[in-house]
Amino acid sequence: MPIIETNGTKLEFIEKGQGTPVVFVHGSLNDLRSWNLQMEPFSKLYRAIAYSRRYHYPNAGPGDSSDYSVNLHADDLASFIRGLRLQRAHIVGSSYGAYVALVLATKNPELVQSLTTGEPPILPWLEGTQEGAHLMANFMMNVWEPLKGAFQKGDMEDGVRTFINGVLGQGTFDRLPATVRAAMMDNAQELKAETLSPGYFSTFACDDAKKIKVPTLLLTGELSPPIFRPIIKELLHCIPEAECSIIPKSSHAMHAGNPEHYNAKVLSFLSRH
Repeated sequence: MPIIETNGTKLEFIEKGQGTPVVFVHGSLNDLRSWNLQMEPFSKLYRAIAYSRRYHYPNAGPGDSSDYSVNLHADDLASFIRGLRLQRAHIVGSSYGAYVALVLATKNPELVQSLTTGEPPILPWLEGTQEGAHLMANFMMNVWEPLKGAFQKGDMEDGVRTFINGVLGQGTFDRLPATVRAAMMDNAQELKAETLSPGYFSTFACDDAKKIKVPTLLLTGELSPPIFRPIIKELLHCIPEAECSIIPKSSHAMHAGNPEHYNAKVLSFLSRH
């Protein structure tokens, strides 16, 4: 795989096709391999590019993790786009990668032609309502703190299992194919870095989202945990050019859970922008 040195780090990536670039930004516990079901169909119409974010396989692992933040990853993405001389690109992000894409669009709007975001975990926004605060408290108590505790004890697999079950539904991790579980474990140290970083949750606010002027598609899974619904609702309110669509029969990882519907929806959106 090609490697680009950018923003003080080295990032591996894959690309296929020609034309207007589409850059895929993966979520936590994932890497460029998570977009395997998108590369072929998108490359028929676009220059499809998937990269592994800083600290994700097969890039170098995290150090003390204190610098892990959405702003750092957004700066990496901006430098990546400039390094490949893409000018403006369609940005397609999943989960924390969607969070990164939103921050990129506020800091470097000149690099973004359109945004497609799949359930960005802007969890601090949940504290603004009674329903959201309850969902946030449950997530922190039942998912975030237990997975952090597992990592601190050195039980990496239990930490990964707790996270996956928390965002995709109980029992999900053990039902996944062995190859998928192994790919997630390749990124276990990255997830540990997230849980220990003081900057994991940024100060991204509605006023920041209002700065996003490019066409934006907000995607949510029909079967996704309710914790993401208030965030999508607020984004729809804050981003002037946003539209929302539900991916049926899928949870949080909708590009893998229902790739046929996901690909069709995103490609239709891109064709209009």
